[in-house]
Amino acid sequence: MLREVTNAYITSRLESVAVVVRDALEDPLDDLGMVQQQLEQLSVIGRCEYEKTCTLLVQLFDQAARSYSELLAAPTNQIEITIQEGQLTWLVYIIGSAIGGRVSFNSNEEHDTMDGELVCRVLQLMNLTDSRLAQGGCEKLELAMLSFFEQFRKIYVGDQVQKNSKVYRRLSEVLGLNDEPTVLSVFIRKIITNLKYWGRSEQIISKTLQLLNDLSVGYSCVRKLVKLDEVQFMLNNHTSEHFPFLGNSAAITEMRCRSMFYTSLGRLLMVDLGEDEDRFHTFMLPLTASFESIGTLLASSDTPLFAADEAKKALIGLARDLRGLAFSFNTKTCYMMLFDWIYPNYTPILLRAVELWYHDPQVTTPVLKLFAELVQNRSQRLQFDVSSPNGILLFREASKIICSYGSRILNVDVPKDQTYPMKLKGISICFSMLKAALYGGYVNFGVFRLYGDEALDNALNMFVKLLLSIPQSDLLDYPKLSQTYYALLECLAQDHMSFLSTLEPHVFLYILSSISEGLTALDTMVCTGCCATLDHIVTYLFKQLTQKVYPGKEQRVGMVPNSDMFLKVLEMHPEILQQILSTVLNVIMFEDCRNQWSMSRPLLGLILLNEEYFNQMRESIIRSQPPDKQAAMAQWFENLMDGIERNLLTKNRDRFTQNLSMFRRDINDSLKGPNVNTSSVSDMMTS
Repeated sequence: MLREVTNAYITSRLESVAVVVRDALEDPLDDLGMVQQQLEQLSVIGRCEYEKTCTLLVQLFDQAARSYSELLAAPTNQIEITIQEGQLTWLVYIIGSAIGGRVSFNSNEEHDTMDGELVCRVLQLMNLTDSRLAQGGCEKLELAMLSFFEQFRKIYVGDQVQKNSKVYRRLSEVLGLNDEPTVLSVFIRKIITNLKYWGRSEQIISKTLQLLNDLSVGYSCVRKLVKLDEVQFMLNNHTSEHFPFLGNSAAITEMRCRSMFYTSLGRLLMVDLGEDEDRFHTFMLPLTASFESIGTLLASSDTPLFAADEAKKALIGLARDLRGLAFSFNTKTCYMMLFDWIYPNYTPILLRAVELWYHDPQVTTPVLKLFAELVQNRSQRLQFDVSSPNGILLFREASKIICSYGSRILNVDVPKDQTYPMKLKGISICFSMLKAALYGGYVNFGVFRLYGDEALDNALNMFVKLLLSIPQSDLLDYPKLSQTYYALLECLAQDHMSFLSTLEPHVFLYILSSISEGLTALDTMVCTGCCATLDHIVTYLFKQLTQKVYPGKEQRVGMVPNSDMFLKVLEMHPEILQQILSTVLNVIMFEDCRNQWSMSRPLLGLILLNEEYFNQMRESIIRSQPPDKQAAMAQWFENLMDGIERNLLTKNRDRFTQNLSMFRRDINDSLKGPNVNTSSVSDMMTS
């Protein structure tokens, strides 16, 4: 039965091609999402009675490939050629799904032999189509080829693959591909061919580079790749002359692929780079020339408009290239080569670009993302020597970029429907950059105030200005913005409370209000981050209210004295923490609380800061229950605070978290019974 379904699907797809072409109907091959969905199901079904499926595929493929070759030899009927290309496209997709359906631990040698027959045919077809690319090609067929290569890579190429598979034996017999390195060379030649001839197709370039990226990830695979002449060609010739998609003639929207390209090249370069600075600078020559050219144009006051536009496009591409390299250079040695190359020679050019084109996100987004990557301590690569100022210098450059962009974007008015792409996206990247720099662990921030350097204060103050420019409703409307904001806020609450404690009352109220909103967000990351931030703030407030004064305790030089601004705000607006307390308790008692532990940490501090309000709330909740449930509810609240002392020491917090777990369990069990008031805590307080 399953074999009949498979055969019916295959033949129906092939028969539909002629109808689609001749009647100019909508082509199902244009909907790649639907095609992939169907192929995923077929990959499982097709493995049932696989021998018969392969026999049918071989028969249909040979027939279609023969007809296609004959038509190309005497191309008189373009419609017939298009029909054959459509049928071959479906067959290549189906063959790829059939190979992808092989379970990795299945060592059925007969099935591997059949896979080998199918692979040989697709590679032979690829040789034919690649030889004609100078005259043009079929984009849909190329996309099918890339889908096939991806499936073949997953099953038969990589670190976890058995290299004695009969697939390789068949490839050796038919095509002379004797081992995995020779097969990898076919992959790379195909990648180079696509990058050379398909620069006008963003889909093909993107999927080709994704294939290169996947190949460059494996530990053993990447070490085999760097030994290939084809890979060395790419490392030595990554210019627009050999790869047209790197040229400035490409549309700006198509430049997104360039980061992925240089991420892959960076991984390949790193394998044998070591401490060879000469080789690094040789690799960087095309990027160095591009930077020098852009710098000359930007420095000239009489640069023609068309030249300035060329400089802008070149800068966008260059920023994307460097971001890809920065992402892949995850060791200290490689990163320091890149840092020494870009600073201080070229960072002023990036800063100048932001100053000129701050209103254009096509420029600012790649430049800001490049800096956000440079300050990211990925794999602990930013481990500077004790006597090195590089960590401070890197933060100062990030601060300059944030302040330069932020001070200008604040004054830009954009249409409501363009708020995120034109403004909020850049602000979100600035938040992400600042968070990465503050969390990186490579800067002693006390140095800035000690020596009167304003880089830290400038960046933090710009954060406040940017934050206040965002309507609070927008914070949760845009997921990336909300995630970066709340992550940065958690960082500030954890390590820079001295800054938060000096904020103006309206700023502090904005922050507390945004935390209250975030506590009920559907995004678990946002909610958890809000809990951690709230815990730091509540802990700080509790310590300020309960700390003892010891004689002889003096303020250290360079440190900002503790401010009681927080306390003044709470005296003026005690309802804000009370409302947050109500929100947290409501979530824990009556909602699907997915992060109960995180919620428990700030709750104890909220209770200790608002003991009278908590007691009123507790009595209100108890009274709102049916008479027969009131005693039980009262006992659960007693159990919640059983053994809890009036401090926020770790032992006391842990005891409270355990009590809260029992409290929530008892509440949930009770809610399953009849005649229970499930109104929210806030409703009970106002009833």
